[in-house]
Amino acid sequence: MQAIQFDKYGGGTGALKHVEVPVPTPKNGEVLLKLEATSLNPVDWKIQKGVMRPFIPGKFPYIPSTDVAGEIVDVGPGVQKFKAGDKVVAILSHVNGGGLAEFAVAKESLTASRPPEVSAAEAAGLPVAGLTAHQCLTQSAGIKLDGSSQQKNILITAASGGVGHYAVQLAKLGNTHVTATCGARNIEFVKSLGADEVLDYKTPDGAALKSPSGRKYDAVIHCATGISWSTFEPNLSANGKVIDITPSPSSLLTFALKKLCFSKKQLVPLLLVPKSENLEYLVELVKEGKLKTVIDSKYPLSKAEDAWAKSIDGHATGKIIVEP
Repeated sequence: MQAIQFDKYGGGTGALKHVEVPVPTPKNGEVLLKLEATSLNPVDWKIQKGVMRPFIPGKFPYIPSTDVAGEIVDVGPGVQKFKAGDKVVAILSHVNGGGLAEFAVAKESLTASRPPEVSAAEAAGLPVAGLTAHQCLTQSAGIKLDGSSQQKNILITAASGGVGHYAVQLAKLGNTHVTATCGARNIEFVKSLGADEVLDYKTPDGAALKSPSGRKYDAVIHCATGISWSTFEPNLSANGKVIDITPSPSSLLTFALKKLCFSKKQLVPLLLVPKSENLEYLVELVKEGKLKTVIDSKYPLSKAEDAWAKSIDGHATGKIIVEP
């Protein structure tokens, strides 16, 4: 099968190699997918840069990307929920990767059915980005997406990106007032997702994260980088928390200090724990028209390095998709 690999840390798009490798065999509890769409996430190229060494990748050469949709063509021993011919979406492990290829093996336990109303590309956008947004809102921020919890004021930074665009839509299913930041060109787009007020992050108020209606935030879904605690702190409610989806060493230090000082305002690093039932829930929302995957661009596997460059550039609106 055709696949994209890199065999060492670093090198960016120039280090991606088009290779022919054997189709993997599903082991116990695994399914083999013929891939129809794979979505990229910033973590994919961060792994290449070495931010997770020495743990990830497990070994070189490494086929990157984890968010895949396709059709099951074979199942390993012990698989009960799925059979050949089923259309599914799955999240692969970052340790082993495997998404930028024509076929990939996924764990049955991290695979969800995909109904015909949800395209492969729409589904492939969901795993890392959608599950991160879902976990931030439901677990870290304590928002019930059926609208039954009391109203909370939420700030979502980088709201036009992969995680951000899902977070805006999911937050509005709960009882929330959403303030969002993005670049000037995406203000109308983020409003169309349901945000109540949108800030251009390059303006003084946007850089200061000031709510136009003067609200203090109960939770911040922080999808951008390079914003200090001192910028967040004055904008938080008494028990406000900043949920950081890409925690840096300095934000982890802030997290520890806030804990040690018993501060009511907290910085919470997020580590995604993927669950198939949450993936199934998101797929169902897409089917019902309550959540949409906005696709920035699509590339064939033969042009995967262009998709990689687009992701590194950091200005995608929604999700970048690669199709075998």
